[in-house]
Amino acid sequence: MRVAIIGSGPAGFYAAEALLRRDDAVVDVDMFDRLPTPYGLVRGGVAPDHQKIKTVIRVFAATAARPTFRFLGNVCLGRDLTVEELRRHYHQIVYATGNESDRRLGIPGEGIARCTPATVFVGWYNGHPDYRNAKIDLSIERVAVVGNGNVAVDAARILLRTPAELEKTDIAAHALQTLRSSRVREVFMLGRRGPEQAAFSSAELKELGAMEAADPVIAPGELADCAQSTGNAETDRNLKVLRAFAAHVPRAQAKKLHLRFLVSPTQIIADADGNVARVALERNRLEARPDGTVAARGIGRIEMLEVGMVLPAIGYSAERITGVPYDEKARIIANEDGRVVDAASRAAIANEYVVGWARSGPQGLIGEHKRASAHVVGHMISDGAGLEARALPDRDVIVKLLRGRGVQPVSFNDWKQLDDVEVARGARRGAPRDKIVDVAAMLAVLGQE
Repeated sequence: MRVAIIGSGPAGFYAAEALLRRDDAVVDVDMFDRLPTPYGLVRGGVAPDHQKIKTVIRVFAATAARPTFRFLGNVCLGRDLTVEELRRHYHQIVYATGNESDRRLGIPGEGIARCTPATVFVGWYNGHPDYRNAKIDLSIERVAVVGNGNVAVDAARILLRTPAELEKTDIAAHALQTLRSSRVREVFMLGRRGPEQAAFSSAELKELGAMEAADPVIAPGELADCAQSTGNAETDRNLKVLRAFAAHVPRAQAKKLHLRFLVSPTQIIADADGNVARVALERNRLEARPDGTVAARGIGRIEMLEVGMVLPAIGYSAERITGVPYDEKARIIANEDGRVVDAASRAAIANEYVVGWARSGPQGLIGEHKRASAHVVGHMISDGAGLEARALPDRDVIVKLLRGRGVQPVSFNDWKQLDDVEVARGARRGAPRDKIVDVAAMLAVLGQE
């Protein structure tokens, strides 16, 4: 059986490994990615000061070394290939395209200068080709990060790290240069719900107390209504860390990270030059829903927070792909337990599947995708009995088709060549790597310009 996997992030690689290691099916896997580089979120989303998390790429490289696996980078579905063409060349298709779009605040002033989605900021400091030319102005002293998830924590931490802390990571060279001259002294992390509902992990939160030149600050009233024990182990760990932060006396000369809860931005206000000057914040209260969850409701009390930049980090959504059903409400590929379905009728689309955030939305840590992808592969095997009997074009025809269109697919061996170059560049500054951030430059290194 021949399978196409679209996207080379963790969920895609875990699906590939689950397919290739089965002893009840013989599977060839072609993995496509629109970039010449593999690993998706691990390369373009995981914070540069989290090098330990990135070691998971060794697992993915072992999958790529299997003889029945093939990587075809620099190939974009919808631009270089159509879904219909994939259906003709493969028995099954797996979409592992992640969540590449950001969710918006939907408030007045959101589009003004220095209001930058976290998607852009994270891509910029990670050297993602889409965002290498983003205009990130850090000549201001105060930044508001809107959100209480791990992405918000990452953004705040990168803003407050010292250049010495960052230069030994794989942060993009252009970002390191900008951060060296940053004037940011205070970051405000704003959560619309309370500390007990925050989405960040305790491990990420704890790191905020270990920055060389910045201290977390929590006003005592922020934690006043929190229970001593919530019955949820991770929430209790978060509260323990937050209480420790609240009890700590910040260093006089340290930069400050203010953690605020139960506030929602209602408007972003510009100065005379059109740049962010302040954010209007409405105080919230929590209301119980019938299902036992809680919702934040504004109480009409407004305060003004003076900041020079706003980074909304309130979640991601999947990009639409021509020919692939899209769930408008959930902002993911329309599916039932990983089987792609028609968005209106919910009828299954035969032999098409989805894994990772494109299936579930932005939730779960990288390692959790292993089990989830294997679960969907189980559906593929049970649904695919007898599919291999359907004759397909020769496996190399898809490559000839692409080259006929002027597309130069990048193989995994090509990627290893790029990898060697990046690692050598990084060694000059004592870093794990210095990323090549331009696709044309990557192809030039490979002689495929």
